[in-house]
Amino acid sequence: MLFSLLFAFTLGSRGTAGRHFLADITQATSGNLFYAFLSGVIFNLSNVLLVTVIAIAGMAIAFPIGVGLALVLGVIFGYLARPVCNPWILFPGLACVVIAIIFDGIAYSRIPSQGSKAIVKGIVLSILTGIFQGLFYPLMVRSISGNLMVPEPGMLTPYTAIVLFAAGLFVSSFIYNTYLMRRPLSGPPIPARAWFRGTRKDHTVGLLGGLIWCLGFSLMTLSADKAGTAISYGLGQGATMVAVVWGVLVWKEFRAAPRSVNKYLIAMFLFYVGGLSLIIIAKQ
Repeated sequence: MLFSLLFAFTLGSRGTAGRHFLADITQATSGNLFYAFLSGVIFNLSNVLLVTVIAIAGMAIAFPIGVGLALVLGVIFGYLARPVCNPWILFPGLACVVIAIIFDGIAYSRIPSQGSKAIVKGIVLSILTGIFQGLFYPLMVRSISGNLMVPEPGMLTPYTAIVLFAAGLFVSSFIYNTYLMRRPLSGPPIPARAWFRGTRKDHTVGLLGGLIWCLGFSLMTLSADKAGTAISYGLGQGATMVAVVWGVLVWKEFRAAPRSVNKYLIAMFLFYVGGLSLIIIAKQ
């Protein structure tokens, strides 16, 4: 929320083209303001589920399945909204991502320390994460003007849409967190006072993570004007590969799995990178 306002009152309020933030938000229709706000509410739900899957199954599972599915849905909806790339290259790229997700699921199922219930729960929550995360971006794009140099009346600039998105995320956090701390999907219930027992480092890292994420999301949203919605969203999900590297090499999430799992992880990585490469080429 803080970073979105910083962006809006600096880059979003300077220059000769487009509309400045305050002028933009005051002329916007209630429908477009609502779509941008709702996109933040939906994304936050997917993000809460993503964190839960990380706790249950690890980053190497949560990101390829959850965020990978979101990539597929987001790119499809983005292409339908603004078809500015080659579908004969774009959709084979998405097929590679789907194959990568399947390989990742196979690798996860081979970890012997995981019970069958944990495997099912991890995969089901990953799929729900992907569905919700694949739906939020089309809603946000619906509120943004297609022409950023001369924005359409009633529509939003990306800077304004990001502020409304962040507001939806911020407000819904109190609802989701209050409920899930009492009825968690993983682990015991947590009292609200536990937040105050966190160290200064804990809270600083949390805030820093939010600032970094909002910067990346803002750049992804701004790039859609030139790259197209489908391309910008698809490449924004390239973070999945970073998460896989952390999960496999740093957190050693597959250390209990048999060596045969390595071939599935390698195949997953190659198909994912191949899919992202085709998505890039589809714009050319």
